[in-house]
Amino acid sequence: MERVRNINPQRIVWNCKEFGITPEILSEQLRISWDNLEKTMQGDEGITVNQLRKIADYFERGILFFLDDKPVNEDIIYTLQFRTLTGQKPYLSPELRVLIERVEKQREIYISLLDELGENVETDWTNYKLPSNTLKDIKQSAARVRKWLELENQESFDTYRFKVENKGIFVFVTNGYIGQWRIAKDDPIRGFSLYYPTYPIIAIKKQSSARPQAFTLMHELGHILLHRDGFIDEEKDFYSTVGKEKVANEFAGNVLVPDEFLFQINTNEFPFNEVNRYNGYLTEFRQKWGVSVEVILRRLLNEGILEDKYYNEYRDYVSSLPIKSQRGGNRINRYQEPVKMFGKPFVGAVLNAFHENRIPLTKASTYLDNIKINDVHKLEKMYGRV
Repeated sequence: MERVRNINPQRIVWNCKEFGITPEILSEQLRISWDNLEKTMQGDEGITVNQLRKIADYFERGILFFLDDKPVNEDIIYTLQFRTLTGQKPYLSPELRVLIERVEKQREIYISLLDELGENVETDWTNYKLPSNTLKDIKQSAARVRKWLELENQESFDTYRFKVENKGIFVFVTNGYIGQWRIAKDDPIRGFSLYYPTYPIIAIKKQSSARPQAFTLMHELGHILLHRDGFIDEEKDFYSTVGKEKVANEFAGNVLVPDEFLFQINTNEFPFNEVNRYNGYLTEFRQKWGVSVEVILRRLLNEGILEDKYYNEYRDYVSSLPIKSQRGGNRINRYQEPVKMFGKPFVGAVLNAFHENRIPLTKASTYLDNIKINDVHKLEKMYGRV
């Protein structure tokens, strides 16, 4: 097998550092002889073309990346938006860093498809500005956004998402399967946002219930609308009581559960000192508003209706309950996964581009997470021309 010449070993070293591994570990994971890889690292002919391709695929780079004799320029490799997130949390896992890049590429594909279709990418989002981004005006800001999104008295995560997407924001939800579109269960990251003047990104970690995802969605929307910047948020950030995270939390709470919603709850009969009854008492409201019980409780807490001790007791109670297993879904419905992950507008753009012969069927399959050709046709039957 022909050995590859002119590989830049420093680019292998750089990628290894990004992934938190050594070249020795790389050779072990890819089952490449260390003797051959070591020769390459020393500037000699060592690995084969196929082995270089394995390395490129592992790091999700092109083969030509490793043949470039120049040092890696991170300002070119990574977008400003990506560097904003890694600057906030430098310890992000290699898998998550790759996921962020992958989601950015999906956004680029989406915009490219819209351009091919002659769609106007100057959406409602482009010119929408809130008059204030301060905590003291958070209720007014939330009310404006509810009106802007045309939210009703009864919503679900899917309707919240679709209304946000319709304003020109790309919403991505990870899937529950082990794979390239997943955030690991033990990873503390719950969501992130990437700020762009057109089609900013909101990414949400899939959870066992869709209702907590609604809070993640509005929290990240708050960062985009109020702070005009990208953020990457751990679970603890959604309980923060300081800085921009507090602002985003209160914004999300007021968008999902405005004051007029709270007035519907009969607090005179609320079982304050029986936290095990909270879920049952608030069932009607959480189902109607598409939120978790905790979101309602936090609004009651912020309005001085619920005491801290009861809120904390409820959280302790929930923590003591058995953890529900997170189901990734039914693989029989594999064809629906691109919609769940990338949203109806993205899938619609792919199908429309295919129908207008802008892209071949194989390309449509690639854009839709490499689903089978038959699955693309199933999506066509379900959505037709979007």
